[in-house]
Amino acid sequence: MGHNVSEQIKTNCCVVGAGPAGLMLGLLLARQGIKVTVLESQLDFDRDFRGDTIHPAILEALDQIGLAESVLGIPHGRMEMAQLCSEGRVINLADFRRLNTRYPFIAVLPQVDFLQCIAEEASRYSGFELVMGSRVEELIRKKGCTHGVRYRNRQHELREVHATLTVGADGRFSRVRSLCGAELQRTSPPMDVLWFRLPRRSDDPHDQFRFHVGGGHLVVLLERAKEWQVGYVLLKGQFAATKAAGLDAFRVELSRHVSWLADRMHMLQTWKQIVVLSVESSFVKTWHQQGLLLIGDAAHVMSPIGGVGINVAVQDAISAANLLTEPLRRESISSDQLATVQSQREGAVHSMQSFQTMVQNQIIKNALNDDQPFRLPLLLRILLKFPVVRNVPARMIAFGGKPSRIVDDLINDHCYSRTI
Repeated sequence: MGHNVSEQIKTNCCVVGAGPAGLMLGLLLARQGIKVTVLESQLDFDRDFRGDTIHPAILEALDQIGLAESVLGIPHGRMEMAQLCSEGRVINLADFRRLNTRYPFIAVLPQVDFLQCIAEEASRYSGFELVMGSRVEELIRKKGCTHGVRYRNRQHELREVHATLTVGADGRFSRVRSLCGAELQRTSPPMDVLWFRLPRRSDDPHDQFRFHVGGGHLVVLLERAKEWQVGYVLLKGQFAATKAAGLDAFRVELSRHVSWLADRMHMLQTWKQIVVLSVESSFVKTWHQQGLLLIGDAAHVMSPIGGVGINVAVQDAISAANLLTEPLRRESISSDQLATVQSQREGAVHSMQSFQTMVQNQIIKNALNDDQPFRLPLLLRILLKFPVVRNVPARMIAFGGKPSRIVDDLINDHCYSRTI
């Protein structure tokens, strides 16, 4: 089959997807003098209601390479506790202040700002290239091995990137995953989330991640610099009936659960301000093929419980950089080396998905049951009374099952490749 290709690029690593995993991997490799081309199908980073939580594990990794303070210099909210509010009672589910870390909080900042910060830092290295508006059309394959991709640029010209390694980091609807034939094994938690924003005021509660429960509904509040990101949790399939009841009824119901938001509900004027997230949890059985690796949501879609998606994806990227920098430097990567990335990360991914399933079954499922008043399960109430056990949810959310740290060999950059 012939291809009218306008340009060919040769690089060590072609990363598809400029999300947190793709850009972090690109940065870590570029710091070591590895040539990296990152392809992003969108023209900018500005998509609404993407994950906006930066967890202690990521902040510690950014601190290792001198970027934590730059990221925290972006206006952000800080969540020091996760609390459940029900019928006037407040239950502490997780207290991040108790964790042994330099960053005992979750930073909440727009993902667009986080991505721009990482991309700007990566662009200081001569081997790094970010191509926006590039839609991947097919994999370049020879004898069962992937050697790069063909993509259309923003002018719809067909171009090729030839690479030792191709990494699919292009999210839950991964194009690379589809092209390589990998299949997701899905579980569908019985809920959807309606996301929207409301202004935050100086006398509002702060530094907390709050779940408001009652009457068969669950409202999640995430504090941002100047606004609340609000999540209204529904049983799967209920959105049509909620929308049919009208915005007035929706505003009244929301005010009933979080009364101090009532004075700004009028700012919710249209359903277009509300984004519906269909909750999914799934994973790919094998993340790799010869010459190709999947990471982040391309390899495993996380439920929004705990807001851990970015945390898990970035740790995938760190493990990939730790293990593959030297093989990429030699321009030779074996399937066994790619399998090692998966074996190092999949246990942590599965333990996090199991933790999310437990929270969903033991807390959220009960919260969405309007036949009886909400109560935490007895065993969970007992366990939360013990300090050691009480730290487990906080540590799981903050670090995951087995956090990835940047190895010492990758902390110092190759200064000769850096531009001023």
